[in-house]
Amino acid sequence: MDVRTTLLSERAELLAQLSGDGALAGDHYDANFADSSQVTAERGEAEALANQLKENLEDVDRALQRLDDGSYGTCEVCAKPIGEARLEAAPAARRCITCASKR
Repeated sequence: MDVRTTLLSERAELLAQLSGDGALAGDHYDANFADSSQVTAERGEAEALANQLKENLEDVDRALQRLDDGSYGTCEVCAKPIGEARLEAAPAARRCITCASKR
């Protein structure tokens, strides 16, 4: 599978998770539930998950843009090539392993 196909597949999966059945939006919580602290905690977890999914989607979209403009595989910080193993493991990687570890 080529990089673009992998990224497009990952993008579709992220969009499906974000649109889902309302679970991330908090639609499945019972307003009359007696333990409101539990509901609040679960909503917080769902919101954190949704935010992480949105960040991942932004990374995938940036990687697709970099494929289009020819800069894919180049670290956004140091402009050196991102290692092949890193790109294979994380196709949307924006930084080489050295720069990512400094973050």
